[in-house]
Amino acid sequence: MDWDEQRRLIKVAKLYYEDNLTQSEIAKKTGIYRTTITRLLQKARDEGIVQITIKGDYREQVNLEHRLQDKFGLKEVVVVPAEANEPKEERQQKLGGAAVHLIDSIMKDGDVVGFAWGSTLGKMVDALGGSKDRDMDFVPLVGGPGKMPVEHHVNTIVYSFAKAYKGRANFIDSAAIVPSPQSKKEIIESKYFQDIINLWEKLTIAVVGIGTPVSSSNLVFSGFLGESDLNFLNDQGGIGDICSRFYDIHGKQITGEVDERTIAITLDKLKTLPYSIGVAESVEKTESIIGALKGEYISHLVTNDITARSILEFDEGGEWGN
Repeated sequence: MDWDEQRRLIKVAKLYYEDNLTQSEIAKKTGIYRTTITRLLQKARDEGIVQITIKGDYREQVNLEHRLQDKFGLKEVVVVPAEANEPKEERQQKLGGAAVHLIDSIMKDGDVVGFAWGSTLGKMVDALGGSKDRDMDFVPLVGGPGKMPVEHHVNTIVYSFAKAYKGRANFIDSAAIVPSPQSKKEIIESKYFQDIINLWEKLTIAVVGIGTPVSSSNLVFSGFLGESDLNFLNDQGGIGDICSRFYDIHGKQITGEVDERTIAITLDKLKTLPYSIGVAESVEKTESIIGALKGEYISHLVTNDITARSILEFDEGGEWGN
């Protein structure tokens, strides 16, 4: 490159990057065609005359977001920072806050927003801000959790969001997993539950947790799953659940009697939504989250950097096959 050409590149780059002129303004000031300005700016970068450095405290987290998004075809990923020895409650609090920011940015009048239950989702309630008027419905996506604390109950989460946004709260009066398929039939055919099903049909946003491997599932501690259920799910390779519906590490849903006793939205329905937001963290959930991603049950993921690295490292190892 001769001296005059380099001088021209530097001059145009300075006007654009340092003086903050638009390409049209540079063209008017210099008499150079705008299309030529575009070409010169690109060449200045190609030749190393202009070097762009992105700075910020959260570059690593943003890089993890891009890697997960590209790897699993997600619409958006939010990765929050976490410390190795950070208490679980504080990690969940960060995730809850990040999830609320994401939900708030996409909700609009007319939406039907559904929630599952769990300790991480329960932390979203603490992050809700002041009142914001929204003409929308909030609805549970799964029956209640049984013995879990009331702040983790799906109806509590639904009520809290409806109150914060001055929307309409709809509640569910059923356990997540009932004793028999006949019990389920009687519940879903009831008039009140038909209203819930109608809202599920209109659902636009789902916010769900991702359950741990079967042996440590909250559904075991809640007494919903007996020994025969556990044996069946383990034999089928059950690795996690969303809305109490189980799947294996390849994302294949596990059907059978447990599924026939489950009061919840279907996984197939989640796959059709514009926004199906999974909120989950912990290395112990690595395989559970991978299964959810492979099944395409979530379009958006909110997690932390420790979990994100674990997912990518596990996936890169190819331990779960193609």
